Amino acid sequence: MFFYLNSNKMFFMFILFISTLISISSNSWFGCWIGLEINLMSFIPLISKSNNLLASEAALKYFLTQSIASINFLFYIIMKMILFKNFEINNIITLMINSSMLMKMGAAPFHFWFPNIVEGLSWFNNFILMTWQKITPMILLSYYFNKNLLIFSILLNIIIGAIGGLNQTSLRKMMAFSSINNLGWMISSIMISENLWFFYLCMYSFLISTMCFFFYVMNSYFINQLFILNMKPLIKINLLINFMSLGGLPPFIGFFPKWIIINFLMMNNFYLMTFTFIMMSLIMLFFYIRIIYSSFMMNYFKMKWFKINLKNNLFFMMNLFSMFSISGIILSTMFFF
Repeated sequence: MFFYLNSNKMFFMFILFISTLISISSNSWFGCWIGLEINLMSFIPLISKSNNLLASEAALKYFLTQSIASINFLFYIIMKMILFKNFEINNIITLMINSSMLMKMGAAPFHFWFPNIVEGLSWFNNFILMTWQKITPMILLSYYFNKNLLIFSILLNIIIGAIGGLNQTSLRKMMAFSSINNLGWMISSIMISENLWFFYLCMYSFLISTMCFFFYVMNSYFINQLFILNMKPLIKINLLINFMSLGGLPPFIGFFPKWIIINFLMMNNFYLMTFTFIMMSLIMLFFYIRIIYSSFMMNYFKMKWFKINLKNNLFFMMNLFSMFSISGIILSTMFFF
């Protein structure tokens, strides 16, 4: 569907997946850096298009930001090997290595490139950028991190992701700020446990894949395109369920990993951070509901009595996913308790 039997794209996708495995399975910092560089060189051909100026500009911006982060990362791992006995310099090197990883994944306060690049990419490339491209920096961050810097970054991610998405009309930019907000949750989960982080990443990837697939099929890039389309009621309900799950509203599956993270934060006396997480989640739900309100209420002429024909519904599989997301919380609760 996305490659149209393009063997070059399939080759670069294969290299993209392999490069991540190289980085996370390497036993040296140089091996991790090589994996990151292969990842960069394989992702750029996927996002650049000769007939699309926005995609070419996004590819150039992505190359520049990732190159700067890679140069900093390489420089400071060399410095770490030379000056490993000096404790004070080691702290500075830790900060700089963490900053490089935060820049690579587009986390605050190094997030400024992320929404601009997302705006120039297709929905499938956005899905890769918001999910798979976060894995390597996250795992490298978990190896060697400064706790105070990560707490600062978590709070910034949560606040900027919520506030930044309020005044956006572009769906891609809204999903970019949603990704920045979810990065705060993911960084806090990887500080608690790698298993919890993996669980959160799987849930987030599932929800983002559903949303990106929906917007791709409907060819929607702005909020007003959602309510001028004559969508079926079942599709609108599916959109509502997925957005509510992405916002972390119970009883949907997106709430469950956030609930676990809040429990751990409360147990470790991070009351201010917990309060910030909850308040910013309300803002996230506000602009998700704004999208849903537009698609449900505006320009919708339909009889009150109607039949839903499932045979002709292109989004039947997506509706099944939504139903699973409701029941998933019940199954997960039974598994853990």
